[in-house]
Amino acid sequence: MPLMTKTNAVRLLETADIKHSIREYNTSDGEISGVAVARKIGQEPERVFKTLVTEGKNTGINVFVIPCDCELDLKKAALAAGDKYIGMIRERDLEFRTGYVHGGCSPIGMKKIFPAFIEETASLFETIFVSAGRVGLQVEINPVDLAGITGAVFSDLITETPLK
Repeated sequence: MPLMTKTNAVRLLETADIKHSIREYNTSDGEISGVAVARKIGQEPERVFKTLVTEGKNTGINVFVIPCDCELDLKKAALAAGDKYIGMIRERDLEFRTGYVHGGCSPIGMKKIFPAFIEETASLFETIFVSAGRVGLQVEINPVDLAGITGAVFSDLITETPLK
C-alpha cells in the first residue's frame, strides 16, 4: 500500500490485524458526498456508510455511522446514546474534536474514543465501506469488526425514507 494511504485509521486496523481493504477514489471533481463516493468505488449506496459526529446535551460527543443515502434520525440517535437531545456538531469544530475533516471523517482512530453507534442494517452485509480517514480513501471492513475496533453498538438510527 502506498505510504500516502497510511492514515491513522489504516494503521490501527493493521496493528489490530483486522481484515480490511482500501479503495481510493478521485476527488478532483469536488464530488465527495457519500452517494458520489459509492458511485466512484462501484458500490451500492446502502453499503457505503458516512460518519456523523454529534453532541448530546448530557452525553457530549457521539459518533453515528449510517448508510450514505440515509438521514440520521436525531430522536433515534438521542435514544441510542441515552440523551434527551442530540445535534450535529459544527463542521468547523469537526477536525478539532476528532482529528478528521469533513468528507474524510472515519469512525476509526479519532483523537479520543467517543461512544459510537452503527446503523443496524450494516449487519446485513459481509462488508461495508467507511472513510479511511482522508478524503479520497475508503476502507472495506466487516461491520462486526468495525464495531469491535470502535466500541460501537448496532442501533436503529435512520429515518424511514432514504435521501434521494
